[in-house]
Amino acid sequence: MEKGSKFSKVLLYQSVGFLAIITLGFLDELTRLSALVFGEQPFTWQFRKSTLGMVLVLGIWFLVNMATRRILDRLRYLEKFMRVCAWCHHIHYKGSWITMEQFLQQGFDTPTTHGICPKCLAEQKAAIESAKHRQVAALVAETH
Repeated sequence: MEKGSKFSKVLLYQSVGFLAIITLGFLDELTRLSALVFGEQPFTWQFRKSTLGMVLVLGIWFLVNMATRRILDRLRYLEKFMRVCAWCHHIHYKGSWITMEQFLQQGFDTPTTHGICPKCLAEQKAAIESAKHRQVAALVAETH
């Protein structure tokens, strides 16, 4: 994983959160916080209970970390795809739409997926509106 990437930050924040939970559980047992909160009951160190709780949190941390890594790997894979306009076959590359020929001249080996560029989107919206107007005109002509 790249150092400093947004994905490694997600895993870092997740790990810090779980470590904070484990630390608070351990400090609760050390400082007798529950005895202070619930009254002056005699305190006995319950090493097994606190250790079991920490092991349980570690197990959950492991499962959540593995699931998060799988999701981030899938996201990283999907971000590699380039968008291709399904109508004119222009490719969205570095914030602009370039022709397929320009893209292929650069010699990239990138998987592609389909999208629609702003020019084709405007043309398709205009075609849909035109079809709607023709349909309304035909219905009006039938009723008169």
